[in-house]
Amino acid sequence: MSAYGMICNHEWCSGCHSCEIACQMEHGFPAGQTGIEVVKIGPWPIGDNDKGAWQIDYLAVPTDQCDTCAARRASGKEPTCVKHCQAKCLSFGTIEELGKQMASKRKQTLYAL
Repeated sequence: MSAYGMICNHEWCSGCHSCEIACQMEHGFPAGQTGIEVVKIGPWPIGDNDKGAWQIDYLAVPTDQCDTCAARRASGKEPTCVKHCQAKCLSFGTIEELGKQMASKRKQTLYAL
């Protein structure tokens, strides 16, 4: 049996929280509880900060409430957070598949689920 995981490409995550909302709706979680949480990282100055340039990243992190949408996956569907990600920066698959995907892009985080 293959191990599964999720990648968040935080180069493109805009922090819109659509993954959180989709997860709450799918699982009926109350406000403040979800299987994935968008975390804000930064801001920090970048480059020649005389121009006032700042960097802020967002990272979608699965919580211990995440069951990788087992019921959806049993019917051949992807996890709801991946389906509803507006920036298409979440990916789900086997660790082997995701490892290959990571080789071609930067600023990604792999979560083994």
